[in-house]
Amino acid sequence: MKVTIKGQVTIPQDVREKLKITPATEIDFLEEKGRFYIVKRAGEPNKTGKFHKLRGIANVKMRTDEIMALTRGKK
Repeated sequence: MKVTIKGQVTIPQDVREKLKITPATEIDFLEEKGRFYIVKRAGEPNKTGKFHKLRGIANVKMRTDEIMALTRGKK
C-alpha cells in the first residue's frame, strides 16, 4: 500500500466492510505500544436522517444538462 503525497491511503474494502466504514464515517488513529489502530470515532453520525434512506436509489433518466436547466429554471 502506498501513501499519496497528501498522506492518504485507501482502506481495503474487506477492512471497510468489517469495520462498517462508509463515506460518512469518521475514524481515529490510536497508538498502543508502538502500534497504530484504526477505530471508528465515538459519536458516529446518525444514519436515520430524512435523506439517508434515499441515498443511492435515484433513477433519473435525464441528462446532466437537462437536470441543470431544470434546477436553474430554464427550459
